[in-house]
Amino acid sequence: MTAGVLDGLRLVEGSAFVAAPLGGMTLAQLGADIVRFDQIGGGLDHQRWPLARNGASLFWAGLNKGKRSLAVDLRSAEGRELVEAVGALLTNFPVRGWLDHDALRVRRGDLIMVALSGNPDGTSEVDYTVNPATGFPWATGPRNLAEPLNSVLPAWDVAMGTLAAVGLLAAERHRARTGEGQLVRLALSDVAFAMVGNLGRIAAAQLGARDQAKDGNYLYGAFGHDFPTRDGRRVMVVALTARQWRALVAATASAETFTGMERATGHDLATESGRYAARDLIAAILRPWFAARDLAAVREAFAGTGVSWGPYQSFRQLVDEDPRCSTANPMFEEIEHPDVGRYLAPRSPLDFGSHGRLPVARAPLLGEHTEDVLAELLALSPREIGDLHDRGVIATAGAAATPPARSAYAAGL
Repeated sequence: MTAGVLDGLRLVEGSAFVAAPLGGMTLAQLGADIVRFDQIGGGLDHQRWPLARNGASLFWAGLNKGKRSLAVDLRSAEGRELVEAVGALLTNFPVRGWLDHDALRVRRGDLIMVALSGNPDGTSEVDYTVNPATGFPWATGPRNLAEPLNSVLPAWDVAMGTLAAVGLLAAERHRARTGEGQLVRLALSDVAFAMVGNLGRIAAAQLGARDQAKDGNYLYGAFGHDFPTRDGRRVMVVALTARQWRALVAATASAETFTGMERATGHDLATESGRYAARDLIAAILRPWFAARDLAAVREAFAGTGVSWGPYQSFRQLVDEDPRCSTANPMFEEIEHPDVGRYLAPRSPLDFGSHGRLPVARAPLLGEHTEDVLAELLALSPREIGDLHDRGVIATAGAAATPPARSAYAAGL
């Protein structure tokens, strides 16, 4: 097997839910050795939805690919000492007590630790509580909706996970140059509010701009809108740039109509602001063109034209219809997981050219690598490992996981 670009980097991951597991998996899929530790029996996300039909967590299988699993009794001093001895640490557990950075540095002075939290002061937040504070839910949804609309995508967790990986690599590079360890702190609310600022929304509010009102599926600041097709599908069309606008006008044979509209209204459709101001009129003109065609005809009409567009798809339609979500895309591979069966799984989206992507390595069973990790990384003998197992300090895959519980979701109800 080809070594990944991060071959030789080892990280101990103590995590739950999205950001920290994603940060670790991001590195694992580039070749790092990620040892995830969990309490015997599983942590908070071991049975997180969505679930396979037998109740096993597809969430766990998705966010822990390529890692090794160490199951220990974290309530015991012996179990904690085993975790502390393995290597650099990425965690979204509270960094106090046995996970206190200064206490851990006693064992290794050049320790790198990336500590994730909800708020900078260490108090709790999750994506679904931070997002309401960003302002975006009040700008999301149909125009007549009088209440905020949340997103089902944990976008801030995703951003935090990738930033955690960047922070770990930056600290590791600093250690390689100077020999110094690092405590890197990253708060979820900081990740979210930084992006609100980066996108200009904080400055706009301070400088007196009105809050963005809900505007359905219109693109903010240019033209973009969704259209129903004759066969009941929907497509999103975007004309952010002048080139995209010209391509859309040409493909829909609507140049004469839009020229007349510009004369009548004074809107300059060659500009983003002009297209945004005229968005309702533009959508009304284009709507019959889409309504007269099914999705296949729209796809054919736009092929090779430079029009920026895409179909709305359910998860099922994505899997069944989109070649980008198939083995035709070299990012994807069919893998077998002993808990959930055979399914399509992604490699890292990062492509290093001639170095290539590593094959997909499935997520581990809970405790699957406990014995290997202790023998390889801590040089414990079979007798010592057996003693730890007999005393309940560690567990292997067979003993570490409780049988998946069937639920209404898993039973298909």
